[in-house]
Amino acid sequence: MLIKEAQQQVDHWIKTVGVRYFSELTNMAILTEEVGELARHMARIYGDQSYKKDEQSPFRQPAERAGEGPLADEMADVLWVLICMANQTGIDLTDALEKNFEKKNIRDATRHKDNEKLKG
Repeated sequence: MLIKEAQQQVDHWIKTVGVRYFSELTNMAILTEEVGELARHMARIYGDQSYKKDEQSPFRQPAERAGEGPLADEMADVLWVLICMANQTGIDLTDALEKNFEKKNIRDATRHKDNEKLKG
């Protein structure tokens, strides 16, 4: 699926199933919440935290590779809300991402290669 198609499909779903978009500020709060949920799973799966005893770990390495499990679901939630916000504010994410690549290519052409901390 192309980014433009994702923006169109989210818009269609919002207008037919979701009734209408939440306000931009509400979506910003929801985005923050979803990023927090993603961070919670990342800290438990890859970091030093663990799931609570009464909370069964939903993580299965092969399932994550197949695009299933909590990380995939939370990342999709983050992307969904970000797409909603882009639609509401008239931002074409394909165009924005292309311009962001251009900016990074100019700004970071040698920056990371010359960074001593990144050299192995």
